[in-house]
Amino acid sequence: MQTQNNLFSNAAGNSGAATIAKAETSATSDMFTKLLVAQIRNQDPLSPSDPSQFVNQLAQLSQTEALSKLSNLASANASVMQSLQVLALGAQVGSSVMVATDHVRVGQDKIEGNIALSASSTKTTLVLTGADGVAHEVKLGTLTPGNVPFSVDPTALGLAAGDYTMSVKTSTGESPAIDIAGKLNSVRLSSAGGTLLNVSGVGEVEPGAVTAFNGKSGATL
Repeated sequence: MQTQNNLFSNAAGNSGAATIAKAETSATSDMFTKLLVAQIRNQDPLSPSDPSQFVNQLAQLSQTEALSKLSNLASANASVMQSLQVLALGAQVGSSVMVATDHVRVGQDKIEGNIALSASSTKTTLVLTGADGVAHEVKLGTLTPGNVPFSVDPTALGLAAGDYTMSVKTSTGESPAIDIAGKLNSVRLSSAGGTLLNVSGVGEVEPGAVTAFNGKSGATL
């Protein structure tokens, strides 16, 4: 419930930002108009300004207002879309997901994932390298093209808990993408305004890194 409240709070914040931007644009327009009126009132009656100058200034004002409104509309739409994305992803908290990544957080649980091969490999090895620079190899053997699942038991391999980078070596020299399975723990907005997902076994990733939503465990139709 707390996570959902935070998501609604973020959505309201985006709406408030759009309102403030609109108010600032209105204030700028009012200032421009006041300056133009002051210029007309204070012109030399013996040598009045060319009326076409005022027409040009009014045209520039109209163009500026139109561009400003278009910019505000685009900004507001972007904020709304981002809020909708956060709310939609928030509803998926607790779901099992697949994340495209080159690193993993090792604990006691098994690491489940798959690799995407475009060609057969007679000798395939998953390499996990710890912060100490030591590489640990998991031989996967001969694999056929497609998405190939794998499972790694950190305890059996003697892997210490921590962050590891991952890569795959194949007999063809291909460097296939790696997807890791994890549970979506939370969704938040970053300080830069982007959306970040916290996935168990991986850490924080952007939404584009998620390759599949596998549903919540125990969920019923």
